[in-house]
Amino acid sequence: MPPTNPMAVLDRIRHEVERNALRTRNGIRLATRTERVGVGQAPKDVVWRAGRCELWHYRNSNVTVSPPLLIVFSLVSRSYILDLTPGNSFVERLLAAGFDVYLLDWGVPDERDAQNRLEDYVDGYIPTAVQRVRELSGADEINLLGYCFGGVLTLLHAAHHPDSPLRSLTVMATPVDFRHMGPLGEVFTTGGLEIDSVLDENGNLPPRIILQGFRALTPIAEVTRYVNLWEKLWSDEYVAAYQAMTSWSTDHIPFPGAAARETVDMLLRNNGLINDRLSVAGDPVHLADVTLPFLSVLAARDHIVPEPAAGPLIDLVGSLDKHELRLDAGHIGLVVGRTAAKTTVPKIIEFLLTRSEVAR
Repeated sequence: MPPTNPMAVLDRIRHEVERNALRTRNGIRLATRTERVGVGQAPKDVVWRAGRCELWHYRNSNVTVSPPLLIVFSLVSRSYILDLTPGNSFVERLLAAGFDVYLLDWGVPDERDAQNRLEDYVDGYIPTAVQRVRELSGADEINLLGYCFGGVLTLLHAAHHPDSPLRSLTVMATPVDFRHMGPLGEVFTTGGLEIDSVLDENGNLPPRIILQGFRALTPIAEVTRYVNLWEKLWSDEYVAAYQAMTSWSTDHIPFPGAAARETVDMLLRNNGLINDRLSVAGDPVHLADVTLPFLSVLAARDHIVPEPAAGPLIDLVGSLDKHELRLDAGHIGLVVGRTAAKTTVPKIIEFLLTRSEVAR
């Protein structure tokens, strides 16, 4: 055995002591901080509102890409994951690339939204938002991007409205084969639970049910997360990102009751996207009727929308110009963190740029 270097040992001890001091400081901050960290800070304006729904236009003094990009978010979680924190923001990177970015945020549904059906989003909110973006930008078409269940809504919109003024459609972490959604779906299929038995007093599916369903997908995630936190508790940057992402992962919103009922019946029990048994407002809808330029982005380690649930999508759409991007990431890692910065966002930008005009 080579002789031990006393100075190297002292350096390692000093280094660990310093880290433990930082762990203690950051641990106290985490335990005592109750407010949400600074998320969703990219400057924006509300340019249209209907009920709880808002259309946001992100400010960008250097727009070089046309047509504009409209993002449609999920119905069950908050959209600030796409603009998490400065320097770790999907929206921020799109703006820096010269895009004119809009986002359709659903707000927090209450008793007034309980009767909202899927058609209200697919045939109502989305086309109205598309028209508003066109009016504000002066563009004839827009690029559309759907995230998670927002991807399902954009697919249904594009299929039900083949004449919609869309240049392209991008979806991220979007489920189509609901047989692979794990306990979250099984409780309503093989488990036989009726959706009406878990609706709240407002007639909506409450956030606690959604959160419990997601936690059932990864029962040891809480333990693993705290182990990883302890290892990096000394890092201010890691702790800030941890707090922001942890806050988002538990920050769900009610799922409007009528839309939740249709989702269970049509998408979960009938697996309508796979079996081509879809209807919107009484009309048959076929994903094969989606023929515009198309990109599907999915994550190999996604525990919310597992790869087998999202993977079949590329074969269901009828587009000739269609592409798939599979990443070694988790659900959140698609839009925040290193994978997003190095792969997801650049690939999405590349796809959009080749189907857009860029000012020189």
